[in-house]
Amino acid sequence: MKRNIVIAAVTAAALIGGGTATALATTGDDQGSARQAANTRLSDDDGRDDQDGADAQDDRDDDGARAASADVTASEAIASALKHTPGTAVSAELDDEDDSAKVIWKVDVLSGDNGWHSVRIDPSNGKVLGSHADDEDDTAQVRAALKGSSVTAEEAAKAAAGKGTVTSVGLDEDGKNKSWEAETRKSGGAEQDWKIDLGTGKVAADRDQDDDSDDQD
Repeated sequence: MKRNIVIAAVTAAALIGGGTATALATTGDDQGSARQAANTRLSDDDGRDDQDGADAQDDRDDDGARAASADVTASEAIASALKHTPGTAVSAELDDEDDSAKVIWKVDVLSGDNGWHSVRIDPSNGKVLGSHADDEDDTAQVRAALKGSSVTAEEAAKAAAGKGTVTSVGLDEDGKNKSWEAETRKSGGAEQDWKIDLGTGKVAADRDQDDDSDDQD
């Protein structure tokens, strides 16, 4: 009876964890086998948690390295992109180029004929590396959000720069309160999200992002 209980407990633990287990019970060793199986499972979970934490730290370190490597600011990258491709800058992001080790600014521009263009900017000197046309389905939504606004993406990036190094800025056209959103990093690697008012350019902490982070924690 005791052996059957131990086997059932080990099997249930394996099923809950999403894995499989084979319980080989012998008289006198049942409890030891059960403890070993449970300890092995806990050890595996701890290893995955440690790896997840390491991956998140690596992502933060990568983002910090990108920010530190850029001599050209977000506002300068936007200005360079608009000189090359006239229109309305809708977003700019400091990111890897096609998942390579090379870091570039990617600026999305909505032209006067409602065409979308992605312009790549060298973060070391502000030169245009190239551009290509994009297909977007939210042109009308973006136009509506920007109607009557007096703050451009370039100006929003300049405003957010007072909070740290801007690594991205983009239009939030969803919901009732339209705004520019920016992400900044400080020298210590701390990341923070901001909202910039479309009419006044006032910068405020993005409480929605803070709440999302708390929920994930």
